Amino acid sequence: MSAEYQINGSVAVITLNNPPVNGLGLATRTAAAEGIGKALADDAVKAIVITGAGKAFSGGADIKEFNSPKALTEPTLFTLIKLVESSTKPVVAAIHSVCMGGGLELALGCNYRVALAGAQIALPEVKLGLLPGAGGTQRLPRVVGLEKALEMIVSGNPVAAETLAGSALFDEVFGAGADLLACALDFANKIADLRPLPIVRERSIGHPDLDAFLQRSRASVKAMAGPFPAPLACVEAVAAAATMKFEDGLKFERQHFMQLIQSTESKALRHAFFAERVASKVADLAPDTPTREIGRAAVVGAGTMGGGIAMCFANAGIPVMLLETRQDALDKGLATIRKNYENTVKKGKLTSEKFEQCMARITGTLSCDDIAQADIVVEAVFEEMGVKEAVFKQLDKVMKPGAILASNTSTLDLNRIAGFTARPQDVIGTHFFSPANVMKLLEIVRGAKTGKDVLATALALSKKLRKTGVVSGVCDGFIGNRMLEQYSRQAGFLLEEGCLPEQVDKAIERFGFAMGPFRMIDMAGNDIGWAVRKRRYAESPQVSYSKTADLLCEQGRFGQKSGAGWYDYKAGDRTAWPSQQVNDMIVRHSAALGVERRQVSDQEIVERLVYALVNEGARILEEGIAQRASDIDMVYLTGYGFPLFRGGPMFYADTVGLPSVMAAMEKYAQGRHGEAWTAAPLLARLAAEGKGFNA
Repeated sequence: MSAEYQINGSVAVITLNNPPVNGLGLATRTAAAEGIGKALADDAVKAIVITGAGKAFSGGADIKEFNSPKALTEPTLFTLIKLVESSTKPVVAAIHSVCMGGGLELALGCNYRVALAGAQIALPEVKLGLLPGAGGTQRLPRVVGLEKALEMIVSGNPVAAETLAGSALFDEVFGAGADLLACALDFANKIADLRPLPIVRERSIGHPDLDAFLQRSRASVKAMAGPFPAPLACVEAVAAAATMKFEDGLKFERQHFMQLIQSTESKALRHAFFAERVASKVADLAPDTPTREIGRAAVVGAGTMGGGIAMCFANAGIPVMLLETRQDALDKGLATIRKNYENTVKKGKLTSEKFEQCMARITGTLSCDDIAQADIVVEAVFEEMGVKEAVFKQLDKVMKPGAILASNTSTLDLNRIAGFTARPQDVIGTHFFSPANVMKLLEIVRGAKTGKDVLATALALSKKLRKTGVVSGVCDGFIGNRMLEQYSRQAGFLLEEGCLPEQVDKAIERFGFAMGPFRMIDMAGNDIGWAVRKRRYAESPQVSYSKTADLLCEQGRFGQKSGAGWYDYKAGDRTAWPSQQVNDMIVRHSAALGVERRQVSDQEIVERLVYALVNEGARILEEGIAQRASDIDMVYLTGYGFPLFRGGPMFYADTVGLPSVMAAMEKYAQGRHGEAWTAAPLLARLAAEGKGFNA
């Protein structure tokens, strides 16, 4: 069903009904237009009310129809709004819950608008790299004023209806508990005979100092827009509303919308939007798979990661117990948690009341028996299999039946870990990213024997913790760290061949990464990678690595925590300062290898780092470790600082073109460590077929 038509006295009621948010797809637009036509043809109908079924008035256009024939099939959203706006009978939009994007543009085409308090009003298109494309930039300034409209359109953030009650956007705002339809019908009956009908497009826009306001707006938006073109386009479209005739402004808006919808940045944002929503869908996991109740949690290990994970549970309203082996370690962990919350309060991002509530949900213990009744326990101890074995054998003994035993391992074999217990069906990997209370990604590792209900519970829990849960199969490093190893290998090889850490970091940061590989590992700790490499030397002696990182660690330069890593650090300051000592070490190592150092371009740096990710991602995809290419992109967008405007490594490879990626890899295969550039079979096949990962 897409829209319902009913008569209530002399008022026709058109109810948008396209769950979950009454998106204005073709079927819904068609049914709504037919309803308008039916009401206009019925002499008994004096007024029309448009509302939405369920939990929304309308969330806007159907994004899946963008760049498809349906988007241009009549009636388009433009046509529907024009039909409403030209109605000879008053049309009232009755708004509740959610009124966003095309839904708000439709409402702005109505003669009157009434709403329930609490309804969320927004034009969020900028978050998809777009601007409102059906008159939103032209009509909203005419009812809420130029400054408020620009703020809403450039930010895309929702505003509660009651905060706009004094503007011309709403004729009435009813209390949140009111019967919206009854109130709307009463309102419609009152205004049914009033003429002339108010039309938003006919309202004028005034501003006491228009030129200065627009100049300030352009400057401030340009400063915050970064690589995204949409925010500045929004400013220009709103400026057109104030400086052009309405029809000319509409054409200006549409022109910019069509330009933006073809932009790589918008395509990347839309890719990420859909990728996040599909990540929770697992091929063999039915939507109605039962989940286990998570009322209490426990975390083993009160270090940086364990404390952050405990904060995640507390923030979600779940009581959590933090288990440590020593009182001093427990005290330090709890003190760090308190300090983190206090810093958040100081920044104004958390109230004192919420702070106290969160702290009250976190308790500490030195006894494993005290966590026995937790519904889930997350192990966050040192990344060494012997340590994990001891912990899981103990958890197997004490945890109640049905408790989920989760490991925060970032690289180790989850199936081996599950084998340390007599209940492998209850074991799952929950790989949080540091700082766990901030980072959005939760890599959910599904073991060979992990129960489907446990997997479903972990996915549901990720949403409750406000994380993006991405499911990975079991392999060394899972999705994120397995790919990162190839990225890091190339970074090391670049040092041997002629680069210094600062050049590599700056090149990839200019590409858009939040942080380059050497600044990143300094923050995480160089000793972590050292431990992984030592294991690799024993398990995979045929795989080559640059020894520069080992030389660094042998000097005790483990990163920020030791005050020295690839960079130098000053006490209490995380600023990375180039280190002459490290740079000299790198040059000496090249000489020892007999390698003549050369100038390396930023293009080569970026291609080698990013294409190493892509090639390993293709292997992961082919092996079934990741379900889909977009899952890999979500891991890198939400956990590794890959630039959002590039859409993730696999999407980026698609935009470059896989034949071009293959050509670059074949070139690098002729250089040192060429074996690292053996193409993944899937990548080679798709490139030969002219296809992409996300086709």
